[in-house]
Amino acid sequence: MEFIEEIGQPKKREDAFKLVDIFTETTGYPAKMWGPSIIGFGKYHYSYSSGHEGDAPIVGFSPRKAKISLYVTLGSEQREKLLKDFGKYTTGKSCIYINKVADIEIEILKKLLKQSISYIHEIYPNQETL
Repeated sequence: MEFIEEIGQPKKREDAFKLVDIFTETTGYPAKMWGPSIIGFGKYHYSYSSGHEGDAPIVGFSPRKAKISLYVTLGSEQREKLLKDFGKYTTGKSCIYINKVADIEIEILKKLLKQSISYIHEIYPNQETL
């Protein structure tokens, strides 16, 4: 991916390519750019009671300068259970932040991705998610 090739930090670039492989293999969805810096996998249409709606990747990540942001959506109970053994990370409202792939357990990441896909399908059933 051209976006990844342009990452100035060699280790972060290498981690981004690793994550593309992990996300693609685990989700079965091809990588697609969402905006200038998010690499997403799969797609779903959301709509909120406020009337706001749009399309979003089911899962994704962004190799930002400071940290790598992982975008996974899980119920809070599922997320907390899996994150116990995930490795070194911090969290934000809807993101998990890591410094590098070597800091985390890849098998737990794969479980997070699979559960995130299941969760999205549960919340937004009966729609094309590719």
